Amino acid sequence: MPTNGLTYPHDKHPDHGSTIEVAEGVFWLTMPMGGSLTHINLYLLEDDDGWYVVDTGLGTTETRDLWVEIFESSLRGKPVKGVICTHMHPDHIGQAGMITERFRVPLYMTRSEYYQARSMFSGFSSYGANWLSQEFYQRSGMDTSYLEKAGREWRRRAPEMQARFRTRAEESEGEHAAFPVGFRRLQEGDVLTIGGHDWLVMVGSGHSPEHACLFCKSLRVLLSGDQILPVITSNVSVHPSEPEANPLKVWMESHDRFLDLPESTFVLPAHNLPFYGVRPRLRALINHHEDRMLAIEEHCTTPQTAKALLPVLFKRELDARQMMMALGEAIAHCHLLLHRNRIERILDEDGIYRYLSIDPDLERRKHPGHHDAPDDSPMLV
Repeated sequence: MPTNGLTYPHDKHPDHGSTIEVAEGVFWLTMPMGGSLTHINLYLLEDDDGWYVVDTGLGTTETRDLWVEIFESSLRGKPVKGVICTHMHPDHIGQAGMITERFRVPLYMTRSEYYQARSMFSGFSSYGANWLSQEFYQRSGMDTSYLEKAGREWRRRAPEMQARFRTRAEESEGEHAAFPVGFRRLQEGDVLTIGGHDWLVMVGSGHSPEHACLFCKSLRVLLSGDQILPVITSNVSVHPSEPEANPLKVWMESHDRFLDLPESTFVLPAHNLPFYGVRPRLRALINHHEDRMLAIEEHCTTPQTAKALLPVLFKRELDARQMMMALGEAIAHCHLLLHRNRIERILDEDGIYRYLSIDPDLERRKHPGHHDAPDDSPMLV
């Protein structure tokens, strides 16, 4: 099934609680998610004497129960030997505690992702709860009413998010399996030998600090997590916790490196369907963000706040929570433009940052009316 230069060998996802072998010793399964995505893709790698789990799903009772089905029906009597989490987002680590506790096996993650996961829900309880977050959003052009709305939404969702992070183990015993207290570190260039195949650790950044992908040259398979998705574009944002970060720069640099992957690579992503066409997809992702930045430059021929740039990136009205995520994406694009000396940032007397295009070559490069259509809304992935 070819689409936009990509080919999809499978036209549907596995049913929950079942697996499909998509390469030698590589099994694909899905777990449910809320919202428009509806699912996350997870993978099992078969070794001679056990299995490695790659990403774990949300920390919900439904996901835990589906994992129990998998353990009982799909492991061929062999235990889990380890859990590999590509990065620290809740849909990837939510059952890491349950699985590592159940089988008494290690968690494998990169260092930055592990410690970011450990601190995910500490010290940053709402958008408006501390001066750092207040200053960050106010300098972006947000008034206090939006901060209050977003703060209420964050507080309303806090118990749900905490439940997704701290996974319930055996509900009948009333216990919780918290996120693992230790891990085995993955680094760029590490090789994991599983089932007679070598899996090379390739680290990307931008969507998260130190995202681990796994590439097997002999199978020509890439487990890409959220780093490379075939349909949606992963969220790349600046957050109040690191207000001067430049995540889009490292995201683009990461994708430049992934372009070295063989054209024949079979990509197993965390969302959407597995596909062939890694290089066309990477080029499309890079070009999309280049187009977004040029559209921002064209809009900033007069000084603009980050909030004023949202209609350039998103086409529909956003609720308070989406607004804060969208701001993070807009600021990420602006920070890369600042790095490239295409725009400048001015802190006005009202305490708000405004961005102004300064590249004299803009007149030649611009093409208003011919940009990619704005996205519907910021993706939660």
